[in-house]
Amino acid sequence: MKIRIGFGFGGSAHPDDTDLFGRLVDDLESLGFDSLWVSERANGLTLDPIVAMSYAAGRTERLKFGPAVMVLPGRNPVLCAKAIASLDLVSGGRALPAFGLGIADAAEHQAFGVARGDRAAWFDEALPLMRRLWDASEEVVDHQGPRFTLSGVQLQPKPVQQPIDVWLGGFAPSELRRCARLGDGWLPSFTTPAAVSEGIATINSEASTHGRSIDQGHFGALVPFVHRALPDRFVARLRDRQPDLDPAEIVATGVTGLADRLASFVDAGASKFVLFPLDEPDDWQHTINAVADECLPLQT
Repeated sequence: MKIRIGFGFGGSAHPDDTDLFGRLVDDLESLGFDSLWVSERANGLTLDPIVAMSYAAGRTERLKFGPAVMVLPGRNPVLCAKAIASLDLVSGGRALPAFGLGIADAAEHQAFGVARGDRAAWFDEALPLMRRLWDASEEVVDHQGPRFTLSGVQLQPKPVQQPIDVWLGGFAPSELRRCARLGDGWLPSFTTPAAVSEGIATINSEASTHGRSIDQGHFGALVPFVHRALPDRFVARLRDRQPDLDPAEIVATGVTGLADRLASFVDAGASKFVLFPLDEPDDWQHTINAVADECLPLQT
């Protein structure tokens, strides 16, 4: 399996510093990171993911990029497919689309206009439809569904990648089943090597029942770390989600030791990683260089 290491930015990379994001993108390219991942929060201090990825595409020649993750429920699937196909084309096939239902937050649900209980059904209709729109072998798409009706729709231009792989996250049983049915890769976050090993087995088993298989090189994890103490809000959130786990098991403190943590995930069957800080460093470029020194030797 090819081990690949990306770097993720959330709300900690302030977009109001007009030079910072560009410098960070340049550093990721020059140091040899595989990919850049940007968060989506309609109500948060984050850039729009399509805008951020387009900006990164224009500054780089090799770096791949994806959203971690883009909320699909609430988006028009034709327009979303068009934007991603266009981005993949102008970047020479470097887009890594990753989708989710969105976080459990009332303000976010309000922004996307989809009730919490309706998100899964929207997702399950929209993603297969987008795949058809991207497919170069299907020039005209007709679709009659509970949410979307299309007649003679043509999406041009098509993405360079044929097929374009779609990554899903989550580790709840329903999320693992969805990944097995609809995904090409799995990138859970705030998890452990043991949970990843179990998740891979579940996804493989479930995929086989649907006549599918997931490339075994398409399993990975988003691995968080902090420079200082883990913020109290994250401690509370992690204990709500996984009360039996010590937060230190899923969030590293400092950059030193991240390579050993990744090695444990590799032993569990994962090979694609996104490292991301939960707090803002005093010096972003120092952090990126330190992560490169620590972890990029693992890339194969």
